[in-house]
Amino acid sequence: MVNRLGRTSLYVFLAVCGFMTVFPILNILAVSFSSSRAIISGEVSLWPVEFNAQAYVQLIRDGQLLAALKNTVIITAAGTALHMLATTPAAYTLSKKRLRGRAFFTFVVLFSMLFGTGLIPLFLLMKQLQLLDSYWAIWLPGLVSAYNLFVMKSFFEGMPAELEESATIDGATDLSIFFRLTLPLSKPILAAISLFYAVALWNTYSNALYFITDSRLLPVTVKLYQMLQMPIDSLLSGAEGASYIQPEGLKAAAIILTVAPILLVYPFLQKHFVKGVLLGSVKG
Repeated sequence: MVNRLGRTSLYVFLAVCGFMTVFPILNILAVSFSSSRAIISGEVSLWPVEFNAQAYVQLIRDGQLLAALKNTVIITAAGTALHMLATTPAAYTLSKKRLRGRAFFTFVVLFSMLFGTGLIPLFLLMKQLQLLDSYWAIWLPGLVSAYNLFVMKSFFEGMPAELEESATIDGATDLSIFFRLTLPLSKPILAAISLFYAVALWNTYSNALYFITDSRLLPVTVKLYQMLQMPIDSLLSGAEGASYIQPEGLKAAAIILTVAPILLVYPFLQKHFVKGVLLGSVKG
């Protein structure tokens, strides 16, 4: 009886926490599909009132948010590939005990994890390298995440050494072992770290705000911030059509368009995400 009561209380508590987490998203979704009259009168809660999709139509016609979404897709896709190309070989190399200076290089990576670069030196460096107003200013400062590198390094260290030894006896080179043996067996951790990088790049804000001034290159996070802070009429080129739509509805639609892609992709990678993190965090 006590166990059943405790289990029921736990379920109720988790249900309340889940509802509190989902409620803001459902509310914003409902506002984005509601009429201006319903939004002004405060009738919208969890379900659209006087359903219409004019806010989405106006945003699509205007094109600015879609252009920012395209920029974010480019930043995320290319950036994730660059980050993985840099992190994976580095983690694999540091996982080998025969590497000379392994302790020193590991300390250097750990030091960068504990002490970050100041904003002003980083800005001056980007300016000196002529990387301002380019996506490289977003990619290069965090090309290798120390945390992700250590998680992947731990995964590689947990792989059986006998596999590499047998491949070496068969005449395989280090590159052959890495590409033909290690990487095929590392799909869970590769998917997990790729997801880490992709989410971080999709949500990138500070670097884009500091290093990119060209409005044609802005990611969707900065564009969304501008839409939330400034009058809609000053941001949408189709201000004539926007005058018939409640600004809160346009802002809600912009938020949904921003978060929807990553929310749709995450469930398909969730199993790799959980498995990869567990395998990379606990050495077997």
